[in-house]
Amino acid sequence: MGQPKIVRAVKAAATALLFTASLAQADVVASTSTDPTHTLGSLFTSVMGQEHSGMRAVSPLRLSALGSPYTGQQLNEAGEAPYTAAELDAMGRARGGRQWQCLTEALYFEARGESVAGQFAVAEVILNRVDHANYPDTICDVVNQGTGRRWACQFTYTCDGRPETVTDHAIHERLGRIARIMIDGGPRNLTSGATHYHANWVNPSWAREFPQTAEIGVHLFYRGR
Repeated sequence: MGQPKIVRAVKAAATALLFTASLAQADVVASTSTDPTHTLGSLFTSVMGQEHSGMRAVSPLRLSALGSPYTGQQLNEAGEAPYTAAELDAMGRARGGRQWQCLTEALYFEARGESVAGQFAVAEVILNRVDHANYPDTICDVVNQGTGRRWACQFTYTCDGRPETVTDHAIHERLGRIARIMIDGGPRNLTSGATHYHANWVNPSWAREFPQTAEIGVHLFYRGR
């Protein structure tokens, strides 16, 4: 697998700095304090250290996306989803592994009645949680966090006692395409980094603690700490 673009960019910058240092070394150097390569060498070490530290803080899912740039449409100023329902339905059938299946399932049972923008927004929340230090670092673990413990599940459908039965296969396939797009690095510009949402007919206590970032369809979105 090739290096992610962010790694290549940092290393290229560091290489350029060292090249500049080698040219400067041709001048007379009186001491270490005036040696440009000494300063630049320290800078190189610092930059590479920050790179490794930053890469360790990125989830494996997001890290893989950095090396696979999103090629679809970006959101426009009206805050619309990157694709319309018709465009999604015209795409080939999406496929994926366990994480893709978990995201598709969550979108189906949490947002199948929402607009396409609302469905993309719920996908954003799940992936934002994957990247957040306070939540598990895989989609399946995020979706199933707290499942099996009363009042502890994070996504209602995982503990409402109802079987997860897919009855609308066309919508399920569309949501699979949305899941594929988002896992592959689709834009997350609808919810401003939201990690929570709830339907507008309920009023959870945590909604008073976090800033609201968006309202799409019947869902209100919030950014947690």
